[in-house]
Amino acid sequence: MENVYIFDHPLIQHKVSLLRDKNTSAKEFRELVAEISTMMGYEVTRDIPLKEVEIETPIGMARTKVIAGKKLAIIPILRAGLGMVEGLLNLIPMARVGHIGLYRDHETLEPVEYYCKLPEDVVERDAVILDPMLATGGSACDAVKCIKERGVKNIKFVCLIASRTGIDRLHREHPDVGVYCAAVDESLNENGYIVPGLGDAGDRLFGTK
Repeated sequence: MENVYIFDHPLIQHKVSLLRDKNTSAKEFRELVAEISTMMGYEVTRDIPLKEVEIETPIGMARTKVIAGKKLAIIPILRAGLGMVEGLLNLIPMARVGHIGLYRDHETLEPVEYYCKLPEDVVERDAVILDPMLATGGSACDAVKCIKERGVKNIKFVCLIASRTGIDRLHREHPDVGVYCAAVDESLNENGYIVPGLGDAGDRLFGTK
């Protein structure tokens, strides 16, 4: 699949298996989501530009590289996307965090936007949208549209588990947006949940039903 990056690192795959287990507690689930997000963050940020600088070590002068000041915006889709924020901020503490609030209409399975608060300078930033699940693709497409309407050009979508249906829809509506995920599941059930998936990520993160 073009413009899709699936993480096959053994540690990530192991932790995703624990996430899927219905017996994993909310505390363990939150910790696993943060850990996986941190590990995924290394590849998600691989293309951040560098610049060469000169620094003085205890031994002498050295020419070395640092991040070239590229600004990032981390944008979780509420509420489940919140569970992934800490993992990326551990790597990129200078990033700004925006929030997009969407809920899914249980009749149409389409997203309804109720909140969007982004950094004031978001147009100058690359955006990383976070949501543990890419199911029907409706919420992802709506979030990308919301951010593009504010002038953001470079957008990545990061999730834990994606469905082929969701990936196809996101790429059909926004072919320029890369999808980063730890697993791709084949199907959705009649309620729009990924099968086998891991259930409702928000409920499992926050211990709600």
